[in-house]
Amino acid sequence: MTTAQAKISHLSELFQRQRSSYLAAPNPDHDIRRERLNQLKAAVLRFKTPLVEALSQDYGHRSIDDSLISDIMPVINNINYSLKNLNKWLKPSARHAGILLAPAKVTVHYQPLGVIGIIVPWNFPVMLSIGPLVTAIAAGNHAMLKLSEFTPATNQVIKQLLAEVFDESHVAVIEGEADVAAEFSALPFDHLLFTGSTTVGRHVMRAAANNLTPVTLELGGKSPVIIAPDIPLEIAVERMIYGKCLNAGQICVAPDYVLCPKAKVDDFIAAYRAKFKTMYGAITHNKDYGSIINTRQFDRILTVLNDAKAKGARVISATDEAIDSQNRKLATQLITNTNEGMLLMQEEIFGPLLPIIGYDTLDEAIQYINHRARPLALYIMSFDEPSQQKILQQTHSGGVCINETVFHVAADDAPFGGIGPSGMGHYHGKEGFLTFSHAKTVLSRGRFNTGKFVHPPYGTFIQRMLMKLFLR
Repeated sequence: MTTAQAKISHLSELFQRQRSSYLAAPNPDHDIRRERLNQLKAAVLRFKTPLVEALSQDYGHRSIDDSLISDIMPVINNINYSLKNLNKWLKPSARHAGILLAPAKVTVHYQPLGVIGIIVPWNFPVMLSIGPLVTAIAAGNHAMLKLSEFTPATNQVIKQLLAEVFDESHVAVIEGEADVAAEFSALPFDHLLFTGSTTVGRHVMRAAANNLTPVTLELGGKSPVIIAPDIPLEIAVERMIYGKCLNAGQICVAPDYVLCPKAKVDDFIAAYRAKFKTMYGAITHNKDYGSIINTRQFDRILTVLNDAKAKGARVISATDEAIDSQNRKLATQLITNTNEGMLLMQEEIFGPLLPIIGYDTLDEAIQYINHRARPLALYIMSFDEPSQQKILQQTHSGGVCINETVFHVAADDAPFGGIGPSGMGHYHGKEGFLTFSHAKTVLSRGRFNTGKFVHPPYGTFIQRMLMKLFLR
């Protein structure tokens, strides 16, 4: 048996162990769930430094603060939020039975689904593994995590961290390449959460369909920034640049392209370059600016950039430095004169390239967005409320920030998810708890039974009165 075959065989065995373990205690109470969350929180805090160091090792270089802000802090906030709200979430919700069913009591109970599968990408391997796990545990489930093969150092720390808190029959970590990921997504999970590209998301959904496994797909797409005519460019740049530069743009909700009034495009470029130099200066030896994770991704970004140049694009770097191939670092490349034939405009960029597209009217900018696949995020730079409302009402996207970028992901009390090609389903907050729970309707009657009034033989006086009362 090959190593890959052994891993695949182990997957099935592990799933069955988790299924058996779940069935032995299928609905842990509030205190057990709280204890597990508190233990997980303590472990994450204990492993904070090893996690940050491993992330930088996997990337070649990753800012300590980027990792703390975008990987560790969201996990701790998520645990704290879940602990605060868990008791409220667990309470059955009372529903109205209505006159027809009276006297009866209707409640909705939220019970664990069972075994949850979580497929984790490489860009935020801590937040996007332990984050959904927090919600799965809060909902009372067991979970199996398939980690990315591109973050081996971080994976080892996550495995050690979770092993200190959970038995493998409760929470398990899986590693492996595409073949293992394909087998993982084909397991008969009670729910499957995938974060990654739209292309791979389609394969995951096909595999899950064979088991009728419900899926939550957190995908990506080309998230636009609309710079409205009213906002000063310095403010617009200040509000959007962090979202593009965090993790060197390797974020599913990073600004993918900018729609800017045509007459202001050159001024926008100048403002972006000035702000970038203030934030980072020279990036080659700057500890605050991260590297592209690996040679494969770096080469992909350069291919997209060179394709744009070859097809007539104008490229202006945010700094005057040459691209640092040795450390896989490049400043934001500001790109104009784009066209639809460029790879740049066809694929999610997932890196520090930023097309800037000029428009004449706000309607034209809205039309540009609506003629393309619905994005995971949309960013509005405007202080004019009518302009804000017009864009909100006339566009579709997974989420929106007004005069900000990416921070909506950190809103613990709000759902996060895509729409259409950018994803389906939600998690985070109460919506995450509901995603990983089964909402079971329970109708109960006492000694007095009104249901007998609709039993055959039909045509009784009471039945005729009921028909007159309710069929009108």
